[in-house]
Amino acid sequence: MKNGFVKVGTATPRLSVADCKKNLSEILNIQKEAQLAGVHLMVYPELCLTGCTCADLFFTGVLQSAAVKALDDFLLATRESSVISIIGLPLVVNDKLYNSAVICQNGQILGVIPKGTMPNYNEHSEGRYFASYTETVTEISLCGQTVPFGAWQIFTSDSLPSFRFAVEIGTEAYSPLPASSQLCTAGALLIANPTAMAQTVGAEDFQRLMVTSQSARCVCAYASAGCGDGESTTDLVFAGYSLVAENGKLLAEKPPFFEGTDWIATEIDLERLSAERRRLTDYPHQPEKKCHTVSFHTDLQETPLTRFVDPHPFIPSDPASCARRCDSILMIQAKALAQRMTRAYAKAAVIGISGGLDSCLAMLVAANAMDLLKRPHTDIIGVTMPCFGTTKRTKSNAELLCTELGAQLRCVNISASVRQHFADIGHEESNRNVVYENAQARERTQVIMDIANMEGGLVVGTGDLSELALGWATYNGDHMSMYGVNGGVPKTLIRHIVATCADHAETNGKPRLAEVLRDILNTPVSPELLPADQNGDITQKTEDLVGPYELHDFYLYNMLRWNDTPDKLFRLAKIAFAGRYSDEILLMWLKNFVRRFFTQQFKRSCLPDGPKVGSVGFSPRGDWKMPSDASSKLWLDVIETL
Repeated sequence: MKNGFVKVGTATPRLSVADCKKNLSEILNIQKEAQLAGVHLMVYPELCLTGCTCADLFFTGVLQSAAVKALDDFLLATRESSVISIIGLPLVVNDKLYNSAVICQNGQILGVIPKGTMPNYNEHSEGRYFASYTETVTEISLCGQTVPFGAWQIFTSDSLPSFRFAVEIGTEAYSPLPASSQLCTAGALLIANPTAMAQTVGAEDFQRLMVTSQSARCVCAYASAGCGDGESTTDLVFAGYSLVAENGKLLAEKPPFFEGTDWIATEIDLERLSAERRRLTDYPHQPEKKCHTVSFHTDLQETPLTRFVDPHPFIPSDPASCARRCDSILMIQAKALAQRMTRAYAKAAVIGISGGLDSCLAMLVAANAMDLLKRPHTDIIGVTMPCFGTTKRTKSNAELLCTELGAQLRCVNISASVRQHFADIGHEESNRNVVYENAQARERTQVIMDIANMEGGLVVGTGDLSELALGWATYNGDHMSMYGVNGGVPKTLIRHIVATCADHAETNGKPRLAEVLRDILNTPVSPELLPADQNGDITQKTEDLVGPYELHDFYLYNMLRWNDTPDKLFRLAKIAFAGRYSDEILLMWLKNFVRRFFTQQFKRSCLPDGPKVGSVGFSPRGDWKMPSDASSKLWLDVIETL
């Protein structure tokens, strides 16, 4: 349960209708497996002790008594089991029969949840057998214990406060005002859903949509367990479809009619859900619902993670989805630039073009913006500014890119200007320190700013989200522009956008443009501020200096989007990059990321305007507000303990 991870399972025992003893045996077999697997909460289907298709047999005292006896036997058999189990059975209370879910742990009943409503579209005609319970929580006697009875209950761990769950039975989740919505606004972070939805064509698609969307709407986790093998097929078939979702994302799924296993389990991140609700300051909190709170104990231990941890959270794993996202981002950038150029009455877009990825994307954005404005691409001025570290390859690619896009190309060699500047300030050219490097970056910015003034144009910035996180930009050099189109796009995603543009170019009969885009993709990322080697190749490779961008983008996304702590970032990175980076390398670059992130905030505090394209951004006007002199000590102290 360390870092807020709780292992949740959903089970579909192979039942025999009305044979409570056999059904109990199947449930206990799953329970033993769940205990060994470290499951914290196991959700069984609706009416699992009897089966949901008993029809008028539900009215019989024989079945009712057998179900309570099976529950009593379950409690006796699980006295040493810390797994919280949600068991369904028909239960008589005050001469009314209720479709009930009993929450059990260590042989004790924590509470009983009666189904609140019987929807009129329910295929089992439940209203024929069961009463609806909408009253306040009361107490009843069950299996020799006095326990709370009622729908409005939230169960809370005394050792992990974020482990707060509630129960919603059947298809209540699909009603216009689901109980789960009210339970979540009262504090529940996890909804357990014992259900019995019949399998018809497309039923699982509908159920998946409803569960994932409800988990997103409520910012919660949702675990739904459905009835399956053994239920009567007189009129309906049950497929045992089960799933677990977290904040709109499907984490685990047992397909309909799946024969491989009777249960599935995955870890949900309650810490992340809690942090997201804190971030959403308009998330409603309604304690006036007066939900009854039931406390339970769980031992704090590290839960082994089996859930997928995405090493590239900014990039969809599905190629088609990735291509759509790339096209969408390019359109957002182009629309933004087109609007800014219109409002600024800019006659040209001026871009410092280096032959690298970032300036390449800025050129592609500008070309699309001109198309939207129905203006010629000659209104784009690409300026290449070779100096001490410029290689033949990057200069050539910069020139080819401008030619293939139909943009103007200007070459301004800044070597003499930089040398004059060295002379003016008394800096030795042989001293290749930060002055040597930054003087070139600032001279380039001055050149394109002045060209923009000459042409009545607008300087388009090229710096990306990853560079801003690390502060990998020269203050008042490439850090500055009149509009930063790439400021919301991480480096790892820029690669995919350029690759998508290369594919489009090839499809549209522009093979030379596709070729130069792919060569840019294959060029090492570099600011080219130090001289090339004797073969004319790049010597200053960014990822050798600050670390792999895929690691930094991973840390960036999870720290800013989900507020993950350094120890959690390290834990997740070890899973995401298993076999690719050693723990020592992951930790080294995590420390570097945190250190640079804090010390370089002053550069992010004065960024130019630019479009936000995703859930993470650095605009000081709305996305990220942080004091430039904030201390990183707390975060680095955590890293030192890892």
